[in-house]
Amino acid sequence: MLHFVFLLFILGEGLLVSSGQKWFQHRRLITPAFHYDVLKPYVTLMSECTKIMLNKWEQLVTDQNPVELFHYVSLMTLDTIMKCAFSYQSNCQTDSDSTYIKAVYELSYLVDNRFRHFTYHNDFIYNLSPQGFRFRRALKVAHQHTDKVITQRKKLLKNEKELDKISRKRHLDFLDILLCAKDENGHGLSDKDLRAEVDTFMFEGHDTTASGISWILYALAKYPEHQERCREEIKEVLGDRDTVEWEDLGKIPYTTMCIKESLRLYPPVPGVARKLSKPITFCDGRSLPEGVTVILSIYCINRSPIIWKDPEVKV
Repeated sequence: MLHFVFLLFILGEGLLVSSGQKWFQHRRLITPAFHYDVLKPYVTLMSECTKIMLNKWEQLVTDQNPVELFHYVSLMTLDTIMKCAFSYQSNCQTDSDSTYIKAVYELSYLVDNRFRHFTYHNDFIYNLSPQGFRFRRALKVAHQHTDKVITQRKKLLKNEKELDKISRKRHLDFLDILLCAKDENGHGLSDKDLRAEVDTFMFEGHDTTASGISWILYALAKYPEHQERCREEIKEVLGDRDTVEWEDLGKIPYTTMCIKESLRLYPPVPGVARKLSKPITFCDGRSLPEGVTVILSIYCINRSPIIWKDPEVKV
């Protein structure tokens, strides 16, 4: 839970760290962003971002030296989420000097580093430290960028406040839906809440996705026989094409199973924590009082022999 407290400075009270009525309201407003009709046009954008990454890999492997994949996968997922969620051309895969991209990675490193150093848990000490200065500087860059993206989109949508009007001109993105979302009383998200949800989606979305993809690639490399079956299945579906389309996703069942199995063995989010709002009694008679923080290890659950036969073996 302490890690989430540190994230509050970056993300605000977005879905990841909010709770209660605020979480419920934001979740309901954001749900339309994940409708199939909204997601379908993203496949082309995802394919384009993936091609940029693969082209870079082809250049890097010519000298036969090992390539650290996670860095490039992370840039690809960040590029993808910027284009799909905000229609923003970040060029982060080709522009290594982007101040915003540097700020994103700086903040990710600094939050993790603060969590691991007990003395930095104190706000007063941390704010006086060199890392605290670096954190505030990177945070300013990141928040200014988010505010700029939101302000530009608000101007664009000034005369088009209905989603159906926007969808006739271009595909909807996450930011369109956030800006147009209204509750039963006609109230939308405040500027503060908008930035919190945009930052949450961008920061947490690209990093966990990059982790999951990297582990999938690791699992396929570890089991070449499954890798070959996936390759043949995808080649059969694509034929002469080099771009995956929405309709193709339902035609690759074996590849889908391998992806899900890799996520079981190597979950991008290995654990979650929840603070109990009321006492709970388990089926074996043991109980926990209200106010206790319960940590669930997704990694251990996914490898439990009670649930899975041969849990350490990729099936």
